Amino acid sequence: MQLKIMPKKKRLSAGRVPLILFLCQMISALDVPLDSKLLDDLVQPPTITQQSPKDYIIDPRENIVIQCEAKGKPPPSFSWTRNGTHFDIDKDPLVTMKAGSGTLIINIMSEGKAETYEGVYQCTARNERGAAISNNIVVRPSRSPLWTKEKLEPLTLRSGQSLVLPCRPPIGLPPAIIFWMDNSFQRLPQSERVSQGLNGDLYFSNVLPEDSREDYICYARFNHTQTIQQKQPISVKVILAKSSRERPPTFLTPEGNASNKEELRGNVLSLECIAEGLPTPVIYWIKEDGTLPINRTFYRNFQKTLQIIQVSEADSGKYQCIAKNALGVIHHTISVTVKAAPYWIMAPQNLVLSPGENGSLICRANGNPKPRISWLSNGVPIEIAPDDPSRKINGDTIIFSSVQERSSAVYQCNASNEYGYLLGNAFVNVLAEPPRILTSANTLYQVIANRPALLDCAFFGSPMPIIEWFKGTKGSALREDPYVLHENGTLEIPVAQKDSTGTYTCVARNKLGMAKNEVHLEIKDPTRIVKQPEYAVVQRGSTVSFECKVKHDHTLIPTVTWLKDNGELPSDGRFTIDKDHLVVADVSDNDGGTYTCVANTTLDNVSASAVLSVVAPTPTPAPIYDVPNPPFDLELTDQLDKSVQLSWTPGDDNNSPITKFVIEYEDAMHEAGLWHHQTEVPGTQTTAQLKLSPYVNYSFRVMAENSLGRSLPSEASEQYLTKAAEPDKNPMTVEGLGSEPDNLVITWQPLNGFESNGPGLQYKVSWRQKDGDDEWTSVVVANVSKYIVSGTPTFVPYLIKVQALNDVGFAPEPAVVMGHSGEDLPMVAPGNVHVTVVNSTLAEVHWDPVPLKSVRGHLQGYRIYYWTDQNSSKRNRRHIEKKILTFQGSKTHGMLPGLEPFSHYTLNVRVVNGKGEGPASPDRVFHTPEGVPSAPSSLKIVNPTLDSLTLEWDPPSHPNGILTEYTLKYQPINSTHELGPLVDLKIPANKTRWTLKNLNFSTRYKFYFYAQTSAGSGSQITEEAVTTVDEAMASRQVDIATQGWFIGLMCAVALLILILLIVCFIRRNKGGKYPVKEKEDAHADPEIQPMKEDDGTFGEYSDAEDHKPLKKGSRTPSDRTVKKEDSDDSLVDYGEGVNGQFNEDGSFIGQYSGKKEKEPAEGNESSEAPSPVNAMNSFV
Repeated sequence: MQLKIMPKKKRLSAGRVPLILFLCQMISALDVPLDSKLLDDLVQPPTITQQSPKDYIIDPRENIVIQCEAKGKPPPSFSWTRNGTHFDIDKDPLVTMKAGSGTLIINIMSEGKAETYEGVYQCTARNERGAAISNNIVVRPSRSPLWTKEKLEPLTLRSGQSLVLPCRPPIGLPPAIIFWMDNSFQRLPQSERVSQGLNGDLYFSNVLPEDSREDYICYARFNHTQTIQQKQPISVKVILAKSSRERPPTFLTPEGNASNKEELRGNVLSLECIAEGLPTPVIYWIKEDGTLPINRTFYRNFQKTLQIIQVSEADSGKYQCIAKNALGVIHHTISVTVKAAPYWIMAPQNLVLSPGENGSLICRANGNPKPRISWLSNGVPIEIAPDDPSRKINGDTIIFSSVQERSSAVYQCNASNEYGYLLGNAFVNVLAEPPRILTSANTLYQVIANRPALLDCAFFGSPMPIIEWFKGTKGSALREDPYVLHENGTLEIPVAQKDSTGTYTCVARNKLGMAKNEVHLEIKDPTRIVKQPEYAVVQRGSTVSFECKVKHDHTLIPTVTWLKDNGELPSDGRFTIDKDHLVVADVSDNDGGTYTCVANTTLDNVSASAVLSVVAPTPTPAPIYDVPNPPFDLELTDQLDKSVQLSWTPGDDNNSPITKFVIEYEDAMHEAGLWHHQTEVPGTQTTAQLKLSPYVNYSFRVMAENSLGRSLPSEASEQYLTKAAEPDKNPMTVEGLGSEPDNLVITWQPLNGFESNGPGLQYKVSWRQKDGDDEWTSVVVANVSKYIVSGTPTFVPYLIKVQALNDVGFAPEPAVVMGHSGEDLPMVAPGNVHVTVVNSTLAEVHWDPVPLKSVRGHLQGYRIYYWTDQNSSKRNRRHIEKKILTFQGSKTHGMLPGLEPFSHYTLNVRVVNGKGEGPASPDRVFHTPEGVPSAPSSLKIVNPTLDSLTLEWDPPSHPNGILTEYTLKYQPINSTHELGPLVDLKIPANKTRWTLKNLNFSTRYKFYFYAQTSAGSGSQITEEAVTTVDEAMASRQVDIATQGWFIGLMCAVALLILILLIVCFIRRNKGGKYPVKEKEDAHADPEIQPMKEDDGTFGEYSDAEDHKPLKKGSRTPSDRTVKKEDSDDSLVDYGEGVNGQFNEDGSFIGQYSGKKEKEPAEGNESSEAPSPVNAMNSFV
């Protein structure tokens, strides 16, 4: 049963509380869904929901789109400023505003230049309740300038010298990506000796003759405009020196012994050291005043670059790179300082109040240096904004007292330092609304008896209404026990009974009015299987029947389904279902397994299973048959280019007619020793016309087959080589996928030798951009399976085709397939991430999708990282265990299950493509409400006295909130095992020990104990104990055993028994019978009957006690839990739970399985107090 609205739980009796606890999630920017009629009536200040990034680099070849989306009630209007002054879009014919939003579209494709619209833009969304503003959006067009022309002289060096080839790319926006290639657009190989630096230069620790080439070319790729600029080629000639003199390392970059580096928090810290020397030096890194973070440290460029991701202030310090070869070691120290742009500690949150209430807005941020906090009201600095007597500013906090409706406004918090700023909008919305009940009137709830019933009463009001429930037309409000009242209005009946049926009325009141709603509850009988299917063993070919008889509530219609091994029954006519029976005819070995009868109604379901075992019938002798002998005398005739006739002589069929012949071939040229299926012909045919392929050296063999199997192969025929021809097919599974952001890897499934049709198999690989006007680019490659196209733009669609050819000619024109060049990591984090807490263990996350263009690859989905910071004392740990959930495709929301109640969580969202994850969205913090606690960890009864028992317990291991109290219920158990009246006792939450006084002596008590939070009652733990015996009574009972007459009587009885045994022994030796023996022969003592050999049960037993319960003290408490009892004289201890049972005649039908471990219990083992009198009575 679903609750329509479930805010955080709080006891209804708490009275009026601030409305924000109930309403802030419902009408704030958290987007918790509400009743549509309610939303139509409520006003709400504007909230910015989407905006362009602060640093917005645009493509000058496309129209400019500056985003600004907002919501509010009534819908807000939008205005813009540009460079601090009002931007009148009506005066510029190229500028339009998107209908229903504030997004600007500047049409520069028809006319105009992007540089004209460069500047700082800010959007304002305004309605009657206030104004929200966007960030300052700095709009700049991207630039990809050309290289300045320069004449580069050829370089001549001797082998062993160091070399630096400068790149010095033009300054673009954003900065270019640098790589070195040759004239064939192939990347230059790099190694520990040759590598590219962070500045783009190409460094040689020492040169070798093979480094000589005339086409060292530096390329600059500007991704934003998808252009690549090329520097003039550099010619390098290396002369082989007669002897290269080895030398110790020296640094090519950075210079000197020390340098400084500054980086911003959250960025990637990149430190570089490149050394020259002979032999080539090896680079090592250490941190002088600490250790390198294990999970955030990466080494690039053959250990020459150290990268630390997600850098923080703790990463500041001195880092040392060490260059070492056989002749020496050098060091360079880099002093790293980590600064920080402002980041949120507590962003301002929307505030919803009712008139006269108090509240506050808190804005806390940190950074290095410490940011300055300033406030604005409706986009105006608060110092010059209209005065509000309910508002008081105290640094990073605004305090509101006794607010009125005119206090509604949107406040902006600005936290800034020299490295950036944060701008947060948060509204204060003052509402006065009478109560409304959102649950549909006359809703009917149907519940199975002895299960919980939840009756909804979703409500709304400001101030928060007080909720009361009534049953029927008369009577007082329903209170605690047996009812549970939840703050969201839900009435819970933990154990619904038949008398719970009726009409219930929910009433909501606040100072502005009252509303009520009626719902109806019906309690149904549970569905039961009264006749279960039974285990069966049947012979193969026979029929078996399983019975399943169901009893159910007369108003519910059950559906009975049969399953085999938890799956559907085979779709076979041998399986028939007739009312309460499943019948399986002509049983086979495959029919063995577990058959389950499942009875379903709209409210519950039950099931029962039985195993079917299939055994073989008595075998009968069968005639002896065998597979055929192999064919022989194979002959090839009518030999043509593409066909040949094969003939053979059949072997003996061994008493089973040959049904067919199977012909196989071997290609001795391409796959010697491997036989392939050629064709099949009927068993009456001894010749076959075979189709052949070009350029194959054929051999054939034949096998005969009858009903018993296939013969051995015949001897191979003579070989026949066909002529070569051009390929008649092209490679299959042609694909184009990039392995790097700047390449396209074209792969295909090569033709095998049989398909090549001739010698010299090659492939013509062709490609071109799908959306461009370029001609096809083609290369011919050897018999391989892939070709790599380098220097491609990132994630661009390409048309690809691969054509086979050999020495004879080309295959037919191939099909064109589409592929994509390599993916790169996504650029943009999902925006507008917000969290809705559904209940104490479940939350729903929403986010806005990122622009597809920013994904830079195949969108695979969105990934949510979330973690709990429950232990604030451990926040300085280096590693916080984060959980990850991935949502496939373009989903914009997802559920987080399995959360811990009463916990603080943090999450962020990232977009995922084939390359990996994009940047994380800003962290969002949410809190799960309280839940019900687990059972107390232990419950012990100590120090039993005549009239008191002391209980000790440990609190629940999972309180799931703040414990409010414990509930102790107990009742006495009399000598006939009946339960006495139940006593209910509330105990403060801070207690772990409690003494019950004024109890009855020598009496067993049963205790039920559970803890409570504001969310409700937790699971209970049970225990039993006995008060001590009255010593005076015990002494009186013992006195009888000390009387002389009683001792004499016992001695006389013992003497008579001894005499009787001697007489019996004498008569037995003489072979005679005595009366007792005769009686035993005639009427065997039922108590010493042997066990039956057929089923292992006890012989029949019958006396006056036949129909008493098997076990003393067996009871079912009111909470429907069964407590193990501690009676030593019970056979139940040897059974498996409830399986150890007795038939109506008293015979035991359970199975022995080792005695159960007894639960520890205080006091005596029996429910009756022990006494010497009882002991003597049992002896007599």
